[in-house]
Amino acid sequence: MNKLLFHNIPLGASGERIPQAAIASARTSRETVKPGEGDAAYFRRLEEGGILLNPPQIAAVRHHEGPLLTLAGAGSGKTSVLICRTGYLLSVRGVSPARMLLLTFSSKAAAEMRERIAVLPGVAEGDAARLQARTFHSFFLYFLRRQGLRQDIFHETRRQHILLKQIMRELGLPKDAYPPETLLALLSSCKMNMRDADTLPETNTAEQEMKAILTLYEQWKQDHNKMDFDDVLLIAYKMLLEQPHLLQELQQKFQYVMVDEFQDTNELQYELVKMIAYPHNNLMVVGDDDQTIYSFNGARSEFILEFEKLYPGARVITLDINYRSGPAIIGLGNGIIRHNLRRRSKTLQAARSGGAQPRYLRPQTADEEAEQIVDHIVNEVSSSNREYRDFTLLYRASSSNRAVLELLLLRDIPYIDYGEGQLLYEHWLILPVLDHLRLSLNRRNFAAMESIMPTLYMNRETGMEHIRRMEAVQPKQGPLIHLLSLPGMEDFKGTKLRERLELIRGLAALTPLQAIRRIRTSFYDYFIEANERHQATLHRETLKEMLDELETSAERFDSLPVFLDFIAGITERNELSRQSGLKEQGNRVALMTIHKSKGLEFPVVFLLGASEGILPHSSALEGDRLKDRKAGQLPAAGSFKAGSDAGISALEEERRLAYVAVTRAKEELFISSPARHRGKKAEVSRFMLSAFRSAAAPSRPAASTASAVSVSRTGLSRGYTSGTAGHAKTHTVPVWNCTGARCPGWTRMKAGGAEDHLASKPCPLCSSPMEKSTREVPV
Repeated sequence: MNKLLFHNIPLGASGERIPQAAIASARTSRETVKPGEGDAAYFRRLEEGGILLNPPQIAAVRHHEGPLLTLAGAGSGKTSVLICRTGYLLSVRGVSPARMLLLTFSSKAAAEMRERIAVLPGVAEGDAARLQARTFHSFFLYFLRRQGLRQDIFHETRRQHILLKQIMRELGLPKDAYPPETLLALLSSCKMNMRDADTLPETNTAEQEMKAILTLYEQWKQDHNKMDFDDVLLIAYKMLLEQPHLLQELQQKFQYVMVDEFQDTNELQYELVKMIAYPHNNLMVVGDDDQTIYSFNGARSEFILEFEKLYPGARVITLDINYRSGPAIIGLGNGIIRHNLRRRSKTLQAARSGGAQPRYLRPQTADEEAEQIVDHIVNEVSSSNREYRDFTLLYRASSSNRAVLELLLLRDIPYIDYGEGQLLYEHWLILPVLDHLRLSLNRRNFAAMESIMPTLYMNRETGMEHIRRMEAVQPKQGPLIHLLSLPGMEDFKGTKLRERLELIRGLAALTPLQAIRRIRTSFYDYFIEANERHQATLHRETLKEMLDELETSAERFDSLPVFLDFIAGITERNELSRQSGLKEQGNRVALMTIHKSKGLEFPVVFLLGASEGILPHSSALEGDRLKDRKAGQLPAAGSFKAGSDAGISALEEERRLAYVAVTRAKEELFISSPARHRGKKAEVSRFMLSAFRSAAAPSRPAASTASAVSVSRTGLSRGYTSGTAGHAKTHTVPVWNCTGARCPGWTRMKAGGAEDHLASKPCPLCSSPMEKSTREVPV
């Protein structure tokens, strides 16, 4: 592959200074834990086992009583801290393992914790076995079983989907009226907010139907003595509220509670944790508000941002040394995330120097993007520089993997798709469009007829039964015409049917792109948007972008037969790939959404679709809030108006997604920003551009940029703006000014002389030394 396709900075970035993280001090417990200290023996044993903790990690490990918020930046060794603190409480503080509860989100993480605790120096052989290190669901299921609850867990996704489709049929709805996964997500969201299905809204027909389906689903589970994993938490919560003696037993038993991945907790999980931790409140939570990317599952960054409100006097320790990546990758992550206003102030440092610089691609389209990426992978593997397993491709939404997935299939490159494994052409939204194309080439395609029946506002079973009955009497070249004789056929439906038949006949002469646009403009876009069921199950923007992606795929082909043959071939290849049933990566390229990648790390990461409208996603850019803002232009901090909170939150979550994606890379990072997105021009993502702007000389006075920060006592990073700059009354205040050559950072000195003895302190933006100075600020 031509290496000139890679750039050192994103096209359009102002300035050429590449963001770099500062190199952290190499001081570990060997230097900071002195031989005479009472717990020195524990840290010496850790060192003998190869565990060298840095000063913030040591502080977290030593924490004994009271609430502790440990802000664990990406790659900062949070699991080691949790494990070592557990060992510290056991061997140094003499806490019984039966008094400790560790909660996390995955069985794999819980198992890893138990294994690593068991081999810690000073931990007795039976201690790890007596320790409760579990997932939320595992622990509370264990609790319910001890109370005599014997309901079976109903967790097989396939069986859940079959049951929901059966219920839809019983209610007289099409079996595919609502995607089962959407119904289950709605029910889960309800329970995570501590509510039952009977509290679901019913303000329109779609909501009424979904509530009816889920009410019957819940009734079926009750009748058959079943519960799902969400029920486990909700039943446990209600039981503890209704039976205070059970809660008291848990509170007395578990005097030390630790929670991993705290930024992923939803309201129900947080309530359960608070209940058990009370009244001792020896609660240690470990998380990173910059990695809160599951708001759609109820996760809320406020739990970290407002921790001290609930626990006044809580200690906050920041783990800010990244052991995963080189300073250039970490620096890019810092440059991206520092522009979020609602976050804890932290700037990651690198544990090591060197490492590759991130590289940037600017292909014209998603298909060109796929070609460049796959060419690079093939070249690296063929030259023995890398194996397929080293590469991971990340993207904002599943629909963004269409081009690269097709190319991997066509070139027989081994891959594993950690998503649903479904091609764009197999999606329920896309199938009716393709079946109109198929009917234009073969009007006796009965499977295609059945597929398009709902778009004619007809019941599939009734319509097909009538067609087959009439065909047995008098076959037609285009059997859909039989629907005109369907008993009870209304005049307007007959008119629409004739129009549709004429449309289908005319498609064969068009190119695939023209045909799809004709279908969309004639009826399909209206059919989708006017259908409450569709609107209730997928965001309108998502529906549109999937159809746009189909057009992007179709424009590569000149004729319908070639396009449909391509789809048939690629679908067959994908089906064979699915049938392999391999769950482990092995020596295969990995494909996954950014959401799936959180908590993981990979040697080489390709971030696809780092363009405006993709990341940040178009759904986060809607409304007047961003109407006149140019791509890549950050708002002045503090300039958001009341009422735009939802828009701010959506954009900040998109920025967190970009941050998570970038910080997954251990050795190499490639960021691709297609210049066109579904037929329209797309600028390079503002998240990438802003990372470079913050490292370069500011184009405006520092006080009016989002780069200037004032660090409050709570540790939250706030933007600063002068509002009526040049007209407001000002006064002089003592400040710390960053000495970095092109960094605009400054902070006010704390009142009371607490920092008088300091000669310098690290800048919260770039970690360069800060010096004492003064500054004119508005009164």
